[in-house]
Amino acid sequence: MNNRIYFSLILVLFFLSLFTLQGQNTTDSIGLNPLFSDHMVLQQKSNVKLWGISVPTNEITVTSSWGKKVTTIVDKAGNWSVSIETPTAGGPYKIQIQSEAHQRVINDVLIGEVWLASGQSNMEMTLLGWPPNDIINNAEEEIAKSANSQIRMFNVEKQISVNPSKDITGSWKISSPNETKHFSASAYFFAKELYKKLKIPIGIIHSSWGGTPAESWSSKKAIDTFDELKKIKYSVSTSAEYQSELRWFSQFKQLEMPKTDEQWVDFNLNDDNAAKPSFDDSEWEEMHLPGIYDNNINGGKFDGAVWFRKKVIIEDVTTDYTLTIGAVDDMDETYVNGHKVGGLIGIGYWNKKRVFKIPKSILKKGVNSIALRAIDLEGRGKILAPMTLSAKNNIQISLSGDWKYKIVAELHNKKFHVYGYDVMDFNTRTVTKKLNPGVPTVLYNGMINPLVPYTIKGAIWYQGESNVGRADQYQKLFPAMIKDWREKWNYDFPFYYVQIAPFQYNINKDPFSDNSQKLREAQRHALKLKKTGMVVTLDIGNFNNIHPSNKQEVGNRLARLALYNDYDIDIIPSGPIFQGLKADGDKLILEFLNHGSKLVSKGDLLGFEIAGLDKKYVFANAQIIDNTVELKNDSIKNPVYARYGWRDKAVPSLFNLEGLPASSFIHEE
Repeated sequence: MNNRIYFSLILVLFFLSLFTLQGQNTTDSIGLNPLFSDHMVLQQKSNVKLWGISVPTNEITVTSSWGKKVTTIVDKAGNWSVSIETPTAGGPYKIQIQSEAHQRVINDVLIGEVWLASGQSNMEMTLLGWPPNDIINNAEEEIAKSANSQIRMFNVEKQISVNPSKDITGSWKISSPNETKHFSASAYFFAKELYKKLKIPIGIIHSSWGGTPAESWSSKKAIDTFDELKKIKYSVSTSAEYQSELRWFSQFKQLEMPKTDEQWVDFNLNDDNAAKPSFDDSEWEEMHLPGIYDNNINGGKFDGAVWFRKKVIIEDVTTDYTLTIGAVDDMDETYVNGHKVGGLIGIGYWNKKRVFKIPKSILKKGVNSIALRAIDLEGRGKILAPMTLSAKNNIQISLSGDWKYKIVAELHNKKFHVYGYDVMDFNTRTVTKKLNPGVPTVLYNGMINPLVPYTIKGAIWYQGESNVGRADQYQKLFPAMIKDWREKWNYDFPFYYVQIAPFQYNINKDPFSDNSQKLREAQRHALKLKKTGMVVTLDIGNFNNIHPSNKQEVGNRLARLALYNDYDIDIIPSGPIFQGLKADGDKLILEFLNHGSKLVSKGDLLGFEIAGLDKKYVFANAQIIDNTVELKNDSIKNPVYARYGWRDKAVPSLFNLEGLPASSFIHEE
């Protein structure tokens, strides 16, 4: 190669490298909220908000392929935002965001209807469900036929925050069998029904967390009006004890919590030596298993990784054995004599039975070592019965009893803090009211505030189970939360919610101690707010499972409210809602909204009770007359009060002709 050709080649490579670097800078120099990404859905016929970060005083130009263009200047703090007008539903479109030197392009943008879906586990529950107990009806069929490029969902990854955050993690996914199985089932069926009727793109921003109360989803402004909740928030997030806890965790190596099953499989805490039979566990403490293992750790407030070890004597090693464990919450790796015999690693295995085959080749007569590492991500960490080694010839060895245990890593604020094998002096650590998803404001801060002010049509909500027992508080808190969200978005968007279903909350099964009907009543009272609607689920609950499987009907009923109220579809929006009553001699006459074509009963008209001024209720004889319900009991000469479905395990009998059930209620005004 002569010098001229060589020099020319060097120049080409130089300019190619400049081009590559410039391309990399293009994607890094204009920061965007993950909501603004490929496959996004924007609200039609609106001035939608887009925002991000860049270099102060930069000029930012946003250009859409539907023909709208807007320019703004980055402020001194590096923030910019614009409003851009959207057309009627359609797409796909592109959006280009450009500064003087850099640009970002968002591809495959649809214009349609955007709804926010939030709440606790009944909203979080995916089409995959949580088998074997918590399942979605016809899940395999629903997932298999779910391909629809016009339905998209953004799953907000879980995070808690003491202060309002601007950052979230997540991405837009197109409805398809590979993706839909991870969609919120209630929200997916809502979107599916909207699309069926409207034939336009539907986008869902899904932000929920199982087992969480309404106060977690409320902002500081809303919480500060409730002294008891304000005190909880303050004691957790700003106390000296909490700061001491943060200092404790700062001592240790931190690892990000994996986000996918593949990352969990590769997750390495450098703790494999604990599986070896020769490992010295003489300094470890002991714990009785099976049971809730984190009861012994930090006052029962622990999430993280724990090793358990036990020596067991086996006399007959001429046959293979089976190791059985009822379940390990949430995941495990299990070893016998240093050999890995099984384990379920990933999300969704917390209630799966473990059955591992133990080949006789790894066993030895006499003392054998069993080692198990459990990782608990949230809630109670449990290892459930039975715990046995069994083989042919009726050999059954119980593993219940004392196990050695060692905490090797603790999960705090979505990071594993690695303790390793060192003997830890936990007495130097302050045991606090641990920052957790049940603390007031932390989910609003971490999972709602970053969404504001993304333009939405409205919100759907499925929550309340975690507030059972505090109905009086919820009756004020829930409307305050709705009003607060609307204030943050600066408009009164529609808010439709699901009333909690019947379930045996009261473990004593004494109907006089039931509480969930009071929470349902608090939810009914929220209908006093404008632009709200409530789905009644009395007929599709499960007395023995807090996660009813018929999420199709939940989604359809939520969609009914939206179709009727927001899209002018001629449809009966809900079941009968108690409106008021009047006394007529020895009878009470009940009036209802949304009686549809007419009020009907399914089976005998049961579940109604009446009382006099003494509020001693008796069951009433009920009959439907001219779309009212008349109640009477010969023992009550001057009835004043009435109630219906006033039990944890309420059984509905009153419907409209369209098949939608009436809500439970109590009238004592």
